[in-house]
Amino acid sequence: MSIRNLDFLFDPRSVAVIGASERPFSVGGTLWHNMHGGGFAGRVFPVNPKYRELSGQRCYASVDALPETPEMAVICTPPGTVVDLVKALARRGTRAVVVISAGLTAGQKQAMLDAARPTLMRILGPNCVGLLAPHAKLNASFAHIPARPGQLAFVSQSGALVTAMLDWAEARSIGFSHFVSLGEHADVDFGDMLDYLAMDRNTRAILLYIESVDQARKFMSAARSAARNKPVIVIKAGRSAQGQKAAASHTGALAGADNVYDAAIRRAGMLRVDSLEDLFLAAELLTRYQAPIGEVMTVLTNGGGAGVLAADAASRYEVPLAALQPDLLKALDAVLPANWSHGNPVDIIGDAPAPRYVDALRALAAHPEQTGTILFIQAPTAIVPSSDIADALVPVIQPAGGTPLPVISCWIGGPAVAEARKHFVGAGIASFDMPEQAVQAIGMLQGYARNQAELAEAPPAIQVQGGAPPDTARVREIVEAVLAENRELLTEPEAKDVFAAYRIPVAATRTVGADAEAAADEAARIGFPVVLKILSEDISHKSDVGGVALNLETADAVRDAARTMLARVRKLEPQARIAGFTVQQMVRRKQAQELIIGASIDPTFGPMILFGQGGTAVEVMKDSAMALPPLNAPLARALIGRTRVARLLAGYRDVKPADMGAIVGTLQAVSQLLADVPEIAELDINPLIANFEGAIALDARVRVSAKRPAGAANFAIAPYPAQLIEAVPWNGGAVTLRPIRPEDEAQHRAFLESLDPEDVRMRVFYSRRSMERSELARLVQIDYTREMAFIATALDDEGHERTLGVARAVTDPDNVGAEFGIIVRPELKGSGLGPLLMDKLLAYLRAAGTRQLSAQVLVENTRMRALGRSLGFTETSEGDGLLRLTLDLTQPPSAPPA
Repeated sequence: MSIRNLDFLFDPRSVAVIGASERPFSVGGTLWHNMHGGGFAGRVFPVNPKYRELSGQRCYASVDALPETPEMAVICTPPGTVVDLVKALARRGTRAVVVISAGLTAGQKQAMLDAARPTLMRILGPNCVGLLAPHAKLNASFAHIPARPGQLAFVSQSGALVTAMLDWAEARSIGFSHFVSLGEHADVDFGDMLDYLAMDRNTRAILLYIESVDQARKFMSAARSAARNKPVIVIKAGRSAQGQKAAASHTGALAGADNVYDAAIRRAGMLRVDSLEDLFLAAELLTRYQAPIGEVMTVLTNGGGAGVLAADAASRYEVPLAALQPDLLKALDAVLPANWSHGNPVDIIGDAPAPRYVDALRALAAHPEQTGTILFIQAPTAIVPSSDIADALVPVIQPAGGTPLPVISCWIGGPAVAEARKHFVGAGIASFDMPEQAVQAIGMLQGYARNQAELAEAPPAIQVQGGAPPDTARVREIVEAVLAENRELLTEPEAKDVFAAYRIPVAATRTVGADAEAAADEAARIGFPVVLKILSEDISHKSDVGGVALNLETADAVRDAARTMLARVRKLEPQARIAGFTVQQMVRRKQAQELIIGASIDPTFGPMILFGQGGTAVEVMKDSAMALPPLNAPLARALIGRTRVARLLAGYRDVKPADMGAIVGTLQAVSQLLADVPEIAELDINPLIANFEGAIALDARVRVSAKRPAGAANFAIAPYPAQLIEAVPWNGGAVTLRPIRPEDEAQHRAFLESLDPEDVRMRVFYSRRSMERSELARLVQIDYTREMAFIATALDDEGHERTLGVARAVTDPDNVGAEFGIIVRPELKGSGLGPLLMDKLLAYLRAAGTRQLSAQVLVENTRMRALGRSLGFTETSEGDGLLRLTLDLTQPPSAPPA
């Protein structure tokens, strides 16, 4: 249901407290005290048949007895009473309810939701602490202390953590815009809260404590939308691997819930932290630090010891130190004494006066491609007051009307540096007490920047790679045959056929019966050396039972290995059905790395892709990372980069770099396989051998399911809707209509710069020739589950694609209504391009189930009004020279006027 009626939850004009009490230390008593005595400006009604009066105020026996309908109610009565109370409130027209009561059965919770649904009543809880909205002085909770007003929103599933966090924050004078306990989140959940807080003007950062997520696509859509607007920082409980179940593949064993959540948080552009301290550190940092974050760090300090501490912390938090090049070293030599450190950390010596700090910082800032983010560390000395140094550096770091330098500061000490630290904080420069904290903060910024970069990617489910397209029909034939035999696990040859159909190179493999002579004959045909493997649908990990023999150089070696293998497997796995052997060419490649690429289905987030170091010890090494499909090349490279084996793949000493294109292509092929074939339930390529020559799959496992758990429809992130691309006739030629994508940024900027300022004013009611990069990014990086922008494109005289027009619609999170806008190049007015784009947009919205489309236009925008009338829109006045165009999408398209 998303944000509908949530305003009544967080900013009501009247509240009923049902179960209010005067009994000390009771939930009802605490709730009544917090609501009645917290300064809330609206009306508060106590409801409890045991009292006639509470705190000098009349107490009402029932909901029906209330003198007016409360906009919001808080229920803290026994669980058996909740459903009837919700029904009574729904009859009165109450729009939001906080259910503090715990112990509701599944049936009672469903009955509660059923009672609320007809009137779109929103329910927070049950089994929650409640909520606090300090700016409205609303404390609808049984928390022991109120929250200070501030600009951080905190949403938690844990009630105990809510009260602990309040206590912790109060001791540190930290304030909140909203403080929300979700409880069992029967209705209002993380997705709803993210949608609401993303648009809340009092909230500059959103903090989440997550134990579990329901409705993954809703959550990911809301999270990605919110993370584009403001920082979202997450603590996710449950990092341990306890409770992982055994799986048929290595991927299934490695794909713990925490790895999946980590991938989801990263892909949504949020930042994950490990502690409450880090939560607030990240919130303060991400809302204050405005400069681009560098991929490396340079330390500027007046103390060698402080620099060493920072370098140690850089290793711990995986923050690379910059390698200073000769040109920068020469610039530093010109402004620093001869005994400076001549490296990174840049130690400018303890006797440094304020001008030396300024000169060194300017030298570093002049080479941003080398220095990255600058960590400034100062320890107090008797030579110059720290406050003088701060006064000299502030205008350099934060130049008036200029771009701030990428500087994080650390003032080590107490009273001697307190004034300097205060000056930096007052100027909006992030400042820390200790080098370790500052380095950790830079690591957070780098991680956040990487996550934000992944957020910007919107790959399609199906991507055409170089070479032949995949043979999906062949895969469907294999899958259908396996399911028809009531099997789930494909044999190794079948699995390799699947991967080969998706153009993943596989080692040549043949199947023979359980006969040593047949195995030797097939090996001779393939060519020695070969690998012999047992073939049994009951044995997934063949090496665990001695079911793999490598480097067999002769037919006799194959015969001996086959006989020994059969005897060993029959002894260790007597119940296993043995179909025979697979004989495979022995692949030998120089300087090769063993990798694993796999996929599994998470019960919450659906299909997931895994990459890491492979081989038989894969579960011991646990060098792997996960990502949500669909994957394009940048996302695949980011996934690889999150593993330790990525450093080996990059090459070292005399080892050449691996063919990253081949590995990336394999990951993309697996992503497309998951999108194309919904029956895929689990797969492994282990090992995938990769070196400078390419990549080849040596072993393969695939498990399928008739329940169809994969497929693009089950992806947690809606892929780029490539199926909506079409070429249509226009103006005697053709034009391409397609959804906008992140890669269109430069092209879209050129389009916007081509527009007439008056056309822009008609569209957005003001005229401006330039646009901030962040604004432009929001126009091309859209979430296709809640927004659509169709662009019309054609090739110019030089063969480059250019944008001719755009029609955009943004739906509310409930997909009930949408706001639209349309604009075309000035020279194309009256060409029919506008109606063409609108027809495309209307067809899409109707298919998506959107019920109403509207736009606000200026009265003098006659061209837009005429287009609206031709499409069946109605006009209503909104005053001040504005009109509202509205179209009911549930009605069939009307014929244009004659």
